[in-house]
Amino acid sequence: MGFRVVAANQQPDFRTICRFRAEHEEALEKLFVEVLRLCREAGLVKLGVVALDGTKVAASAALAANRNHEAIEEEVRRMLAEAKAVDAEEDARYGMDRRGYELPEGLSRRAERLKRLKEAKERLEREAEEVAQAAHEHLMQRQAEEVATGKKKRVRKSQRVATTPSAEAKANTTDPDSRIMKTRQGYVQGYNVQAMVSEDQVIVAIGVTQEANDVQQLEPMLQTMEHILKTAGMEDGPKVALADAGYWSEANVKACSTPQMPELLIATTKDWKQRKLLREKGCPRGRIPRGLSLRDRMERKLLTKRGRALYKIRGVLVEPVLGQVKEGQGFRRFMRRGLGAAQSEWSLVGMTHNLLKLWRSGQAPWGWDKARWN
Repeated sequence: MGFRVVAANQQPDFRTICRFRAEHEEALEKLFVEVLRLCREAGLVKLGVVALDGTKVAASAALAANRNHEAIEEEVRRMLAEAKAVDAEEDARYGMDRRGYELPEGLSRRAERLKRLKEAKERLEREAEEVAQAAHEHLMQRQAEEVATGKKKRVRKSQRVATTPSAEAKANTTDPDSRIMKTRQGYVQGYNVQAMVSEDQVIVAIGVTQEANDVQQLEPMLQTMEHILKTAGMEDGPKVALADAGYWSEANVKACSTPQMPELLIATTKDWKQRKLLREKGCPRGRIPRGLSLRDRMERKLLTKRGRALYKIRGVLVEPVLGQVKEGQGFRRFMRRGLGAAQSEWSLVGMTHNLLKLWRSGQAPWGWDKARWN
């Protein structure tokens, strides 16, 4: 009721809200840190153990809007030809260097679509060039190794990769930044959103990526969390970080095994296989055998009594949070387009989740009476 009085019972138009969110992306992302600081002051952010997970969220775009390079080029040519025809018609009607008072119907919409088509086309061409460059560098490295050793490698040589996009490569013409993501319910056009959660289910780090899998997100999310916690005034970071098999790789373990990083407990197989392994095998005893690979050492750590107890709470910490966001808040689709806009929107969603946690705890610093508002 107080907000209605302050706003003189006026409700902002949805366009006003959309413009506000678009114009204040940076400020809204800073609000996430400010709300996290409030949670810390209320004693909510318990950082002994954190858990990381990701989920797919649909973009403001349809799967049917994906086109290959040839189809995009054809549509661009058609739209440019239509624009040229309109220009010629206007020149004939109004004279050179002049135009009619009214804009041609749908001109702004066509211009916006043409812009997205060009972005999608450029993305396919850029990705094709990157693949070709990577293949060329791999071939050069392989040849250098053969010269150094004087021996021909038995593996098949890398074939020349075309610098033009293949017919199978597609980009979305509605939101070129979005990607095709596989979920349990099928494929969606969207983004892979990441959340790092504390022991009391407060989100302490967020991220949005175009990559469908999670394996490359562990180190960036740990670094993001470290930066956010320091900004929020929390110098002591977590001791243990938990993640499922989607984040497992030996490269991740090597990159994140530093004094600044928390201890990692990452499943090396899918969750149901991990649970089966924990049921069937007993706790290892004695010293760690020599010569174990990083994978074997991680599996042994997870089988210990301490490892079992810690990994068991991974799903209890982070999966309910993603469920609360998608089911409770109804966040299943981004409202704005582009990777930057998606990052800003996910930051806003994470902030509202933490605000709800703060309010429901009854420890909000503004002194709300929880019983009164229930």
